Amino acid sequence: MRHSVLIALALLSGCSMAPKYVQPALPVPASWPAGDPYLAQSEAALPVMTYREVFADPRLLAVIEQALANNRNLRVAAANIQAARAQFRIQRAAQLPQIGAAAGRTQFDNGTANRNRNQDVDIGNDPTASPSTAGVRYTADVSTTAFELDLFGRLQSLSDAALNRYFGTEAAARATRLTLIGDVADAWLTYAADRSLLKLAEDTAANAREQVKLTRLRLDGGIAPRTDLRQAEQILATAESDIAQQRTALAQDVNALQLLVGAPLDEALLPLSISDADDAVRILPAGLDSTILLRRPDVMQAEYELRAANAEIGAARAALFPRITLTGLAGLASNALSTLFTGAAFNFSAGANVRYSLFAGGAARAGVAQTEAQRDAAVAGYEGAIQAAFRDVADALARRGTITEQLRANRAFVDAADDNFRLADLRYRGGVDSFLISLDAQRAAYQAQRTLLATQLIEASNRVTLYRALGGETVADRQTDNSP
Repeated sequence: MRHSVLIALALLSGCSMAPKYVQPALPVPASWPAGDPYLAQSEAALPVMTYREVFADPRLLAVIEQALANNRNLRVAAANIQAARAQFRIQRAAQLPQIGAAAGRTQFDNGTANRNRNQDVDIGNDPTASPSTAGVRYTADVSTTAFELDLFGRLQSLSDAALNRYFGTEAAARATRLTLIGDVADAWLTYAADRSLLKLAEDTAANAREQVKLTRLRLDGGIAPRTDLRQAEQILATAESDIAQQRTALAQDVNALQLLVGAPLDEALLPLSISDADDAVRILPAGLDSTILLRRPDVMQAEYELRAANAEIGAARAALFPRITLTGLAGLASNALSTLFTGAAFNFSAGANVRYSLFAGGAARAGVAQTEAQRDAAVAGYEGAIQAAFRDVADALARRGTITEQLRANRAFVDAADDNFRLADLRYRGGVDSFLISLDAQRAAYQAQRTLLATQLIEASNRVTLYRALGGETVADRQTDNSP
């Protein structure tokens, strides 16, 4: 009869009182925004693409690989995964009985114990061979203490919560990885744009020096006023100032890349200009279905937190019911070491304990209410993560839908500004127009070229932004070991 009761209790253990998890519906439209200014999307599903397929330039790819190997933030994320995995194993171990073993020797004086020492016994020097063993007792036992029967799933719910938080930590590490890849690509492209801006400033300064030389000759010949020389010197000073600024920017770009990479950077891996990096990042199609947002690491992390909060409700509900714990002891006891391991020395004891709080001021029910509120907050956090992700993709698509037209307009503006400056300079040299007209045309051409370079950087960075917004690598591309 006693064995039947124990078997029934074992079968009952592990039932869960946690609410059945239901994934919240997407709090965003089923498809991306359409129409002006958004880029029309293909109905094809988003392909499985790794960062190696998105970032096509071998130099950029080499820098990304270095960062993935050396970046300290990734090392912190990896350590957090190991800690979360260990925490799950600790929590899971609470569902299993803890079994201990002990051996002891107790010596008596006139029937009264005066010394109790737990120690290893030297069997080779058996005390039973000496009359001094009278009044000595040897014991060896195996025991389990306070093993809780998980009748209402409290321990299982806590284990499920720990497991989901472990998965959430792994998703957070992938989010860190995705951010790192995007940051490296953006910093690499920024260096390319700053390199082009430096070249533009140097070319403008060289042209301005020719203008200063020409106006000084015209001034010495009595053809041009001193104001022409001063205006030409202003253009030169502006270009030289921009050269110094861009040199600083390039040094800071390298510093930023080295911080991301976590190691010294080979200059051969850096781009020569923004045009040189134009095809470094492939355009990633977004498809039509917004459910792809569910693969984003930050969204996955929010869902795992929601699952953990849902499991904790089960643990709080189970705390409303009694806890049953079992204890057991099986061992050997003898007055002589030589007879310790015989059948006559065996003894066994077992017990059960039921604990239930009759009055705790409503703390247990408050615990349930607390976990339910935390679950509601996790639902809001999960939905907020999806909404933020939807906005990221929509913003990137809006920029992608208009950037081509902006680039076309900027290039046309540069062509017109360059031609206008060429004509104005010829007219000035021919004495038809004043130097002020030529000066304004030169400034306009310089600014138009700077604007075009900035737009080229925006266009390249938009590809990186879309890669980030769509979640980067898919689950199938993960390289971490997810088994607890």
